[in-house]
Amino acid sequence: MALGCRQGGRWCSRTPLRRSVLRGRLSAAEGVEAGSSARPYAAAAGGRDEAASGEELLEVCWRRHFLRVGAETRPELPWRAYLSGCHPGFGPLGVALRGNLAAQWWDSVLAFREQVFAVDAPLHGPPAAAAPPAGPDLRLLHLETLREALQSRGCSQEPGGPSLEEVLGTAGTLRESLLPGALAQYVGCLELVNRRLPCGLAQIGVCFHSVPEKEHTKNLQRIGERTTSLLAWFSSPRTAGQWLDYWLRQRLQWWRKFAVGPSNFSSSDFKDEEGRRGFNLHYSFPWGTETIETLKNLGDTELVQMYPGDSSKLLGRDGRKNVIPHVLSVSGNLDRGALAYLFDSLQLAENPLTKKRNSQRKVLKLHPCLAPLKVALDVGKGPAAELRQVCQGLFNELTENRISVWPGYLETLQVSLEQLYTKYDEMSILFTVLITDATLENGVVQLRSRDTTMKEMIHISRLKDFLTKYVSSAKNV
Repeated sequence: MALGCRQGGRWCSRTPLRRSVLRGRLSAAEGVEAGSSARPYAAAAGGRDEAASGEELLEVCWRRHFLRVGAETRPELPWRAYLSGCHPGFGPLGVALRGNLAAQWWDSVLAFREQVFAVDAPLHGPPAAAAPPAGPDLRLLHLETLREALQSRGCSQEPGGPSLEEVLGTAGTLRESLLPGALAQYVGCLELVNRRLPCGLAQIGVCFHSVPEKEHTKNLQRIGERTTSLLAWFSSPRTAGQWLDYWLRQRLQWWRKFAVGPSNFSSSDFKDEEGRRGFNLHYSFPWGTETIETLKNLGDTELVQMYPGDSSKLLGRDGRKNVIPHVLSVSGNLDRGALAYLFDSLQLAENPLTKKRNSQRKVLKLHPCLAPLKVALDVGKGPAAELRQVCQGLFNELTENRISVWPGYLETLQVSLEQLYTKYDEMSILFTVLITDATLENGVVQLRSRDTTMKEMIHISRLKDFLTKYVSSAKNV
């Protein structure tokens, strides 16, 4: 995109800067940077073992703090740990990426449907009223209470102590799905819409699950967690199949909208043991496909079980008829979605200074709506104190307009422009703004694009509007 600034009835130069403006001489690599070609990670890897295991991306994610690395992250199964939800967690940039993905999800389910309401529910449920089930429910227990029950059971030193069965019976349950909490609020939702169908409830929250034993040593079950999105859509039985097909198209289109390689997102249909129809949405990782979202027509079974007894309060209006609706569950794993977009966005660019494979420049080309940081501010040649003051003012202006900014001007370690751009490309920062002595003279800053690597000139007063329009236009593509 050609940029410039108007001064005195003329446009300032729109050609890339030809001289060094940041902490030293401009390296030879930058002069031809715009001409370098970038290729998707898997395609550029040509089937190498590194691509199949995702080692290069994992190093970038650790180095730039998209993902946290812990002592329990085993080298032979690094991505499996993150996919299973049994890992140290996301780093600051990963949290921001997942947050942006969640924000886009909310926009997609709330903005285009008049009868969808946001709900919330506790992370854990109350103790079971009956005897403790023998199923694989995840229980919430105080460690000391459990220890006392086990000691009492083993040696009977405290006859008056609680038995293990009593302890389990009073333990709360960790939620493994958002659906029960949403169904519990169906009646209230129905009243809000005057009992008119269809309507929906939406929620994002953390759920827990057991990690299969074969993924860990000593045959121990571990508890994994995932950030889940849920749209519970209530429609008449007559139109439930049509709505399922509608949401399948919408959700697949939504995942592909933010992707560099949309074809890596696909769908497959299935039927459960009861013959209920559904779809899985997948992403093709280098080692195979993983499910990121599941759509399913649950019928009215779960809803009737949630409200035993009088079913009249479940009736919704479908035209002139009153019917018990079918429930369509659209449940996504936002953690896996964030990992999928990290794989999708990584591209390898040739380094002009060397042809060594390990020296390829890595760029995370996340969609502008998903990128954790939109712009980095840095200082170039000129009086440092005054330039940092300009950066601080610009930082405040951009953040007040909800444009995420990386304050590179606070860095005291001197680096070359090439090193700076390499760092920001791996952080997936859309634009780098250099504040120089020219900014003090005429208000012109240098704007470097992550995607094109072109360096353009723009007046500082136009920067906020340009960035705002750039992200807004990308959202509407």
